[in-house]
Amino acid sequence: SNSSIIQNGCIIGKNLQIEDGAIIKHSCIIGDNVFIGANSVIQNTIIGDNVKIESNCSIGQPGFGFAYKKGYNNKIFHIGRVIIQNNSYIGSNCTIDRGSFSDTQIGENVYLDNLVHVAHNVCIGSDCIIAGQVGIAGSTKIGNRVRIGGQSGIIGHIKIGDNVDIAAKSGVRNDIASNLKIMGDPAINMFTYLKNYKKQNKIL
Repeated sequence: SNSSIIQNGCIIGKNLQIEDGAIIKHSCIIGDNVFIGANSVIQNTIIGDNVKIESNCSIGQPGFGFAYKKGYNNKIFHIGRVIIQNNSYIGSNCTIDRGSFSDTQIGENVYLDNLVHVAHNVCIGSDCIIAGQVGIAGSTKIGNRVRIGGQSGIIGHIKIGDNVDIAAKSGVRNDIASNLKIMGDPAINMFTYLKNYKKQNKIL
């Protein structure tokens, strides 16, 4: 594309497709067969092979890190990266923050819908599916084959196991063991939630 920019110091693999207005800032590493949509800005990032990033994404900018001291907010300097592994898909208007002191990591074959926010130091395992308007706060660890419904919010510094299903609009506030289906806010076992909901609302 004539209006895209690849800054000096980037390592680019074979068959990169980059659309108008996209910017790859210095020192990024990009694998083979990668597509980057229009107006996306990528910095401090390593991207594997066969990754598709749609339009208007912001990847690798500093996260929402600050320390409150003596009545003032003090910005925390970020030195980490974003690592996106092979065969992943990033929908339009997603934001993936660079790590503060470690890296933000997206595993293999992860699919992010449009308008997903992944905060600094989050680690997402492989084969996960995350629907639109999900927000994952900093330093949370998500296992493999996790499915997260739209508009769910996940607090920071918790651990979610493998094979977990999170229903739409859930608020996840605690560690979640593997192989559970959860929903609600605070999110609990899906079947317990539905049973309680029916009882409270006198649904037969």
